[in-house]
Order: sequence, then structure tokens, then C-alpha cells
Amino acid sequence: MSERPRPLPLIGTPRHGARDAMTCQYRCGNACDHPVPNTSANPYFGDLVEAEVSRRGVVRAGAVGALVLGFGGTVAGALAGAGPAAAAPATPAAPVAPAAAPGGGVGSGALTFKPIPPNKLDTLIVPNGYDHAVVIKWGDPVVPGAPAFDLHGQTAAAQAKQFGFNNDFVGVLPIDRKRALLVVNHEYTNEDLMFPGFTGQDALSVEQLRVAMAAHGMSVVELERVDGTGRWRPVGHGRRPYNRRVTALATTFELTGPAAGSAWLRTAADPKGRTVVGTLNNCAGGVTPWGTVLSGEENFNQYFVGGDGAPEELKPKLARYGIPTDARYPSGSRKWDRADERFDLAKHPNEAHRFGWVVEIDPFDPDGKPRKHTALGRFKHEGANVIVAENGHVVAYMGDDERFDYLYKFVSDKKFMPGNSWVARKHNLTLLESGTLYAAVLTGNSAGEIDGTGQLPSDGAFDGRGRWIRLVSGNRSYVDGMTAADVLTFTRLAADKVGATKMDRPEDVEPSQLTGKVYVALTNNTDRGKAGKAPADEANPRNLNKHGQILELVEDRGDNTSETFAWSLPIVCGDPADPSTHFAGYDKAKVSPISCPDNVAFDATGNLWIATDGNALGSNDGLFATAIEGPERGHLKQFLTVPVGAETCGPFITRDNRSVFVAVQHPGEITGASVENPASTWPDGDFAKPGVVVTWRLDGGPVGS
Repeated sequence: MSERPRPLPLIGTPRHGARDAMTCQYRCGNACDHPVPNTSANPYFGDLVEAEVSRRGVVRAGAVGALVLGFGGTVAGALAGAGPAAAAPATPAAPVAPAAAPGGGVGSGALTFKPIPPNKLDTLIVPNGYDHAVVIKWGDPVVPGAPAFDLHGQTAAAQAKQFGFNNDFVGVLPIDRKRALLVVNHEYTNEDLMFPGFTGQDALSVEQLRVAMAAHGMSVVELERVDGTGRWRPVGHGRRPYNRRVTALATTFELTGPAAGSAWLRTAADPKGRTVVGTLNNCAGGVTPWGTVLSGEENFNQYFVGGDGAPEELKPKLARYGIPTDARYPSGSRKWDRADERFDLAKHPNEAHRFGWVVEIDPFDPDGKPRKHTALGRFKHEGANVIVAENGHVVAYMGDDERFDYLYKFVSDKKFMPGNSWVARKHNLTLLESGTLYAAVLTGNSAGEIDGTGQLPSDGAFDGRGRWIRLVSGNRSYVDGMTAADVLTFTRLAADKVGATKMDRPEDVEPSQLTGKVYVALTNNTDRGKAGKAPADEANPRNLNKHGQILELVEDRGDNTSETFAWSLPIVCGDPADPSTHFAGYDKAKVSPISCPDNVAFDATGNLWIATDGNALGSNDGLFATAIEGPERGHLKQFLTVPVGAETCGPFITRDNRSVFVAVQHPGEITGASVENPASTWPDGDFAKPGVVVTWRLDGGPVGS
């Protein structure tokens, strides 16, 4: 451990936007160094101002503003005004249907705070009138009795009781007025920044590999409100029966849905194909109306080796999921096979098929087995977000985070049962086990006018129409030559066959619970328009797209189960001074620059909030907000920035609009950094630690009013 900060390491070659090469290695296994997995012929549619930093690291950037932001209107209940505490682990406190109007006191929704300026400060910056605190960070205790964190004496057994590494999705579910459960994903590990003296994967001991495996997964932590404010902290006493770690090392998952038990999911360790050990690369997620959490398994491909020794007939399928089949140890390999041979595809070729699913965990049932829902398909899930349609069916929207991959939605066979009865809860826990899975096809209405520069067509908008193409419904496949189990296990290949529209890294996809409109973060694609690659089109209007855009879908008749929709691009990201950017027609002299949207979220008043990953404009990543209805639509304003090298993840606002949670993922993740030579010393001043932060208004009022 270094006693004082040293000069920053050199920044590595960026790939995704301005993402550092170190992040590319550990987060996605150097995906951009490998061929694009989608080789189908489907049509591609796709002045840092003066600021005073307080002792808490808060930038005072103007008068007290009205901040509104949030994550997923699917929050299970209001943290203020929730019902009585749960009587039993399987009964959460007062779930609220997502279409319900927010309760009183949430504010007007006017975004009047003074925007944070772009910066490269190694701290978390929020507007004047707000404060923030670290809620929990890597190595902090989760399970009662967990040992104190020991940087130089890490063990898998200890890590399995402590807060895991790089945190992404954040969900907060109420227990009562003063307590809540924090649920967090731990997407991936960076051994350079975890282990002192790290020299390479081959030099790691088997125990260190197991530490990394235990640092993946999820954490459930009981929180308590601090003195009636918007601040929250972990409960540090008592039984804390809900506290739990879910890991890649030892947690058992149940497979559900039509593909469960199929030949594709059977292994020597699980000949029935119904039980999986661990979850991998959990990225974004969502909170359901029935009080559970959904988590998306994303870049699972990087954990497997031995693709060259897999059966020949399986190699094309592995390659479509980004698993190289020409080398035992691909670039960026973690070599986990040294700790567990199931990660060797030459010995266990079906093990990779058991990852890439949407996971559902019930944080109020600490003894319950988490589930992987095969009915929602298998791909690189950024996450899944749910809305209850007017007809009662549940609709989940999903993105496949890969260059040139697709948008999906799932419509349940069963209908949502409102209420908190045991009968309703038992029923709703089955909603994602059967239904219809669709892939999206988009077409533009300004053919011949898209030249790759981002210039608006003559009708003044990037827009068009779209269709949801059925892939599978229950055990019935709609894809020629593929069974239902084939479609669900190799969903990418099924979507290729039906001509789904290639998109630019569709990440978070989330419906507004107030309007039903759906918003998609298309992060970037610097391969667009390169030789041999698809050029710009109306949904992706710039070649060499390094800043990304926001897509808005409006389902026909306002019915989220509809099979047709309209689409538009309200925001084309980048520097507002760049003529290729677009902010829903709002005066660009008044908006904040934004690059590489990753997560989208909503507050209780319906504003859209956007978190970024890989800002290609030279600033730290941050969180932004804009109205999406009315005269302020497109008036984008930056609310916070995260420390050097970090990504902004998992924005979540409580339904009383008093607390804003953000995950600070991979601080200091810059090529050349190490534990001894950190590029960031956030949050404790020694070495970088990923963590979750809560922000609140100092005067106690609702953020956003």
C-alpha cells in the first residue's frame, strides 16, 4: 500500500469511447480486439469553471437547485411512507405497482440545479446544496461476523462475506420508513487493483483466483436512514437476517423456463441441466413490481478457456457469443480453469451455455435459491426492466451489449396479480418463467438522406417505425430450423435468422412507468462505417460513432404488449457545439456535453437520467438529467461526476425523491495503475476501492423541487 499518491500512470489506448485499455481487458475480455461476433447479413440499422471543493469533496456550483433523478420506476415501494416492516423473509414491505402515481412530497420535477462542469477531479462532485457519503465499499462487511478487510491477507472465505468488487446495478427496496435493503451487482474484478505485487494472471495462486470468484456476484445489505435525512448507512448491529452474498464461487441457481433441462444445459456435474453454480459479469438490472431484483449476466464469455478444444459443431455457436475457438487462452483470459475445471470448454463444452441469462433474486428470502430465467433468452444482457401493461401482462425490455447486436422484449403468459398477499407473491414469482420473446426490427423514414455526419434529415428528426418479431413462445419456436430450447440458448443466432436490426451496443433499456415509453442507451460504435462494416443509418446517424445516442420507443396504442412501435432519437450525444449532436430541438447553448450513455433511469416525477461510461470528451464520467415531456424536453444538465478512471453506474432514486444512489465502478482503472501506484485514491486516500454513494439535499427537501 502506498502512503501517498504517486504520479498517475499513462492512459492506455482507448477502445470503447475513451475507456482505458485496462477496463477493456478486465470488463469485457478485450472484446474490441476480437472480430465482431455478429457476421450476419442483416441490414445495419441500426471551462472547468471555478469551483470550491469542500472537505467532503462537494463542488459548490451555484444556488440550491432542484435535482431529480432516479433508477427505474419499478421501485417496489416508497422509502418514505412505506407500510409496516416485513413479517417474514418472503414478504417485502408494501410493493407498489409501477404504474401508480408517485406519492405526495416528491417535488415538481423542475430541474433547476446549476449543472456540474466537466472535470478530471479525483472525487465525487455534486451540486451546491447537496452532500454525499460512501454507503459501502469493496471489502466492507456484509454478512454478520465477516472479518475485517485485510488487503495483504485476502481469502475466498473472507471475500464471500464482504462487499464484492466492481459494483454496477443498485436497487433499494424498503422494509419500513427507516430501513431498506440495498442490492448491488459485482460485475467483474481487476486483479491489478486488488492484489499487492500483482504481475499477471499466471502468477496468481489458486486461492487468489477463488478470491476473485468470490468478489463477483451480488450483495444484499440492510440499510438504515440517518437522523431522518436522505442519507443511508449499513446497519451495523443485530441479526440483519437479509444480509447476503451471492458469488460466482459457490451460490447455487435454479434454471427455469423452456430451456431448463435441455441437452444444451446438461453437464457432468449437472446431468439434469437444472442447477448452475455461480453468476458471472452481472451488469445492470431492475427492480420488479413484486419486490425482487433482476440482474443481467453480460460479458460471461471471457471466463472460459479451451474453445479450441470444443466440439467442432459447437464452435460457430461459441464464436457468435464472443468465445474464441482458435486458442486455448484468448486475449484477456482470466484462466479460472486453474481453480475450477468447469471453465475449460474442452472438458465441459456446455458450461458456457449456463451463463448469459437474466437472474432473479428475492432479497427478502435470504434462504431462497436465485433463478436464471431461460424464457428471457441468452445473450450479453445489460439488464432487464419490467413494466405491467394495461392488460396485466408483464413486459421486460432488454439490450444485448455488443457492437451490431439487438434489442429484445419479453411478454409474460400470465398476468400480474396486485397486492401483498402470499398468493399474489407466489404467483408473481412465476411471471418470468413463460411467455413470448421478441427481437426488434427498425426502419427509418428518411431514406437516402443519412450521410453519416449526423445532419438531421429534411423532416427535422431521426425517426421511423419498428416491429417486434416473435422468436419463441413457450415451447413453440418461430424460427425455422431451431427448437424452442435452441432459440433460447442461442438467441443471437435466432435473431440473426429473422433479420433483427443491428444496433450500436444497446445497453440499458427501460420503460417509463408514467408514460410507458421506452428509452434505450446506445453507447457508441467506432466501427460504424469502417471498411467492410455497415455505414450510418437513421437510427445510428453517424459513422465512427464515439459518443452514442438515446433511442425512444413508443409502443402503438400505448400498449407495451404491442408488436409495432414508433421510434425516434431525442438525444444524439457529444459536444453541443458539434453540429452532429441533437438534444430534442432544445437550445444547445444551454445543455451539458454528454458522451457514451450507459444506464438510463427515471425519478418519481418522470425525468430521464443518464449515466455514462467511457466519456470521449475528456471529462470524468457522470450523471445527467433531462425532462422528456413538455417545453424542457432535451434540456440536459449534468448532476454529478465520479472520480478519475471510474464509471457511473446504477443510478437509483427513492420514490420519495430524497435519496440518490450511484455506484462508482472501477475508480483509478488506468493502464499502469496498481495497488502500490494508484491512479485514484478514492474514497479513503490510500488506494482505489469501488463503492456505492448516496447523495441527498442538505435542507431535507425532496430532490427535484
